[in-house]
Amino acid sequence: MPEKIGFIGLGIMGLPMARNLMRAGHELVVHDHKRSTMEELVAEGAEAADDPSAVAERAGTIVTMLPNSPHVAEVVDGEKGILRGARDGALVVDMSSISPVVTLELARAARERGVGMVDAPVSGGDAGARQGTLSIMAGGSEEDFRRAAPLFEPLGRTVVHVGEVGAGQVVKACNQIVVALTIEAVGEALVLGSKAGVDPAKVLEVLSGGLAGNRVIELRRENFLQHDFTPGFRIDLHHKDLGIALAAGREFGVALPVTALVDQMLQALRVRGQGGQDHSALLTVIEDWAKHEIGQSDRPPVNS
Repeated sequence: MPEKIGFIGLGIMGLPMARNLMRAGHELVVHDHKRSTMEELVAEGAEAADDPSAVAERAGTIVTMLPNSPHVAEVVDGEKGILRGARDGALVVDMSSISPVVTLELARAARERGVGMVDAPVSGGDAGARQGTLSIMAGGSEEDFRRAAPLFEPLGRTVVHVGEVGAGQVVKACNQIVVALTIEAVGEALVLGSKAGVDPAKVLEVLSGGLAGNRVIELRRENFLQHDFTPGFRIDLHHKDLGIALAAGREFGVALPVTALVDQMLQALRVRGQGGQDHSALLTVIEDWAKHEIGQSDRPPVNS
């Protein structure tokens, strides 16, 4: 029987991830600030805990899936954090996307209490979380990674041990650069093609079949075409991730000029109240600049 594990953070990503662990046979002790979300999993067989410390008292391995660095710091090392209740030899597996600097600080605090830590951020969005097909980039010692690896099997299709603790967050920052810039590039292509009179669906069909094909088109096709920006991954979170990437660029002396531009486009969306929308809403910035919404017939077809 797989060991009992803790799971803290039952949001858009965390809830389906927790369900996949339960389907794989793991007994879960869960905590989230939304009691109604916890109750969903309790009805499916999980145990609820009042705070992260209580989770750690009942589980030897604790997974966290939280929005940002301060949330993870509070849950791991706060007054009622995991480290207050964790037994010697426990393991924290943080699958959030946070600052590598914060990860190293928390790993140091954990080590002082005899607790191991793996940072294992993910890529694949809400669809990957539901389907158990996430890409997982894990940082930590060989021993801690081996302990965490069985938990990754029901969650992800691609699992890579990328280095020591903190390395997972560095690779996630790299991933988020590519995703953001790809969304922006697809948006530019759609607006250019559409304003010139080409059906946006045809643009995506052609792009998908050549060197320009990518997972953004595959997973966000209908978001673009239908202007459905129901969040799979929120603008607020992607803006946070690019901030982490830019800070890492300053730390390591790497210029990230296009990342900085897309970061500011995301900031513009947040200022106008769209921070809770899906990151595919980057399209709307380009549409605004072009004074054209894709699919509109405000220009004659290119062959007229």
